This record gives sequence, structure tokens and C-alpha cells, in this order.
Amino acid sequence: MSARGVAPNERTASPGVSYVMPVLNDVANVTQAVESLLAQDFTGAWDITIAVGPSIDGTTELVAALGRRDKRIRVIDNPEGSTPAGLNLAIRNSSYPVIIRVDAHSVLPPDYARIAVATIVATDADNVGGIMDAQGHTPFEHAVARAYGTRVGLGGTRLHVGGPEGEAETVYLGVFQRDRIERAGLFDEHIKRGQDWELNQRLRRAGGKVWFTPDLKVAYRPRSSVRTLARQMFATGLWRAELTRNNGTGGSVRYLVPPLAVIGILVGVIVGIGGVVQLALSQQPLLLGGWLIPAAYVIFVVLASLIAGRRLGLRARAWFLIVLPCIHVSWGLGFLLGIARLNPDVTTRTGR
Repeated sequence: MSARGVAPNERTASPGVSYVMPVLNDVANVTQAVESLLAQDFTGAWDITIAVGPSIDGTTELVAALGRRDKRIRVIDNPEGSTPAGLNLAIRNSSYPVIIRVDAHSVLPPDYARIAVATIVATDADNVGGIMDAQGHTPFEHAVARAYGTRVGLGGTRLHVGGPEGEAETVYLGVFQRDRIERAGLFDEHIKRGQDWELNQRLRRAGGKVWFTPDLKVAYRPRSSVRTLARQMFATGLWRAELTRNNGTGGSVRYLVPPLAVIGILVGVIVGIGGVVQLALSQQPLLLGGWLIPAAYVIFVVLASLIAGRRLGLRARAWFLIVLPCIHVSWGLGFLLGIARLNPDVTTRTGR
């Protein structure tokens, strides 16, 4: 077997796997993520490389202790602290021909590596992935998890709601053939969010294959408060705007729906306020119709809560009424500011 990739003449073999995980201030989640790797039923060779950013919550010490448990767990410093920088450092310091990306918020099922390797051998895909199965523990997290897993929340892509096996635009996390991802140049460290989508576009443009299989389902712990959810969605919207500017939409218009909704709501409110002024000045309040736009969105959120959230408990359903607009508005505002280049933290890159 080639040390740099899955050799074509050895498709029946079981190549070794390297798990790579960037962590930063993840003391509450990282132990469970690592233990899910140690519990894999994969029988081939493996190693784990954890790239630790400058953390202030005890993550560094915890990960060091995890590294002492098994000599196959390597802990390295990630001074920059970003996800793509950590992933690239971990990949360069790992050994095996199949790279399995792991998130500190994710828990891999025991058969994950075995199924992923078998899928790569069968399809010769550059990257294989599956479903981000969001699972909450509190009513708020249950509401977020449901929003993630429904079309009215994050757009209904296969990596969130499932679907048939086959080639895909992108997948959750990713299991890569080392030689293919190295040839593509690894993750773009200028992109702090959405770097997996951007890498998958480069792999596909080079003639490679990104493969989705619903047999790979990864448990994911969603954000636990309105503030952290809003920050996550706002940052994702900012970087999605940068990716859209440099790479297009990848053939999908779903990324444009939240910003268009935000624009519609803002215009409706402004026009509606104009109608209130007209009414106060004893003029014909023609502009009051602007309120129909935000009113229509409110009705949409309520109906979505009744339909998509019908299996939630009462408290989680109440949170769903807040979570859904939090996702839409935060993401949409981030996208609009990103398109307008009003985010000083985004370093523009014109492409490779």
C-alpha cells in the first residue's frame, strides 16, 4: 500500500487512518470526541493528531492528559488557533493514507472509520462524508438541533437532512485520501469558516469526487445559548459571503435566501414606519402595506414551529420560535456585511 494514498491496485486492502482534530477552548467536549475515536471498531492501523490552539479553559492540559493515555495520540501546538491551520498542522504531522477529520463537538459512531474506508475503497472518492446529526441536551439545544435538521433551518442539504448516496457538493467533516488532499493544497488557512466547502470545490474542479453516504452519521452538540448561536451564524454568513464572492454559489441559490429575507424584512419595516408617519400626518397611509413583509415572516416562523417543531416538547417548541429567526437573521446580516466588505476580520483572497 502507498504511504501517501490508497493505491489503485490494492482496493481490497484496509488502509490505515489518521484522525485529525483541531481544538480551541473545547474542554467540555473534547474528551467525548476522543473517546469516540478510541472506541472505533476499525481493525487497521491508526493514529490521532490533536492540534491545540491557545486555550484559556483548561483544554490544553486536558488534551495533554489524553495524549498520555496512548502513544498513538499526538498533541501539537496550533499557535494561530484557527480551524484550517489546526487541520493542516495535524495532517502534516499524521502518518496514514486516509485522513479522517474530527470536530471537538462531534462524536463518531463506532463503525464510522470502517464504513468510511470501505466507501473510499469502493468509490475511489477524494472525500467521503455523511450526516451532521445534531443532538441537544436542553430544550434550547433540542430546538437548535431540530432547526439544523429541517429545510426551514439550514436549507435542507443532504449533510443535514440525509438523502440518497452519491456525489455531492460538500459533506460533513470529511474522510480524505491523503494524496488527493495534499495535491489540492490542503485547507485554505485564509478561510476561517466554510473551509471544508471551499476545499471540496477545489477537489471537484480538479476532476475529483466528493461522495455522500447516509451510512455515516455523526452526533453533533449544537450551541447552547442564543448568544453563541447568533455568533456562530453571523460568522458563518460573513465567510459564506467571502466564499460566494471568490467561488460563486456552487450552483446553489439557498445561500442567498437568508440575506434576501433580511433585506425584505428591513425594507418592509422602513416602508411600514413611513406609513405610520403618513397616518400621524393625516395623510393616506399607503406605506402601511410594508408591514405585510415582516408579518409574513412571523407567520412563516409560527407555521414552521407548528409543523417542523411538532415533535419537540413544549419548551423546545417555544425556543424554536426564537432559534429560527436567530439563524436566519444572524446568517443573513453576516452575509450582507460580508458582501459589502464591512468585516475587517475577513482577509480577501482571489483564489488559488
